[in-house]
Amino acid sequence: MRNKLSDLNNHLFAQLERMAEDGMSQEKIEQEAKRAEAIVSVADQITRNADLQLKAAKLFAEHGQAVLPMLPQIGGPKE
Repeated sequence: MRNKLSDLNNHLFAQLERMAEDGMSQEKIEQEAKRAEAIVSVADQITRNADLQLKAAKLFAEHGQAVLPMLPQIGGPKE
């Protein structure tokens, strides 16, 4: 797993292509629709997380080191 936003984009388009296949049974359509809902739910959370990281980076860029105590220290050094 590469875990990049471009990979997420590829997964979303792959699901769209699966849903556009001709000749799917009603059962297969329903299965793909449920799968798409799950993928979209996870994708939404991933994009919200990326947006939060971008906002933190903007705060740091605008205010420098002074803002660090007010930001969660995610991924910092382990003790």
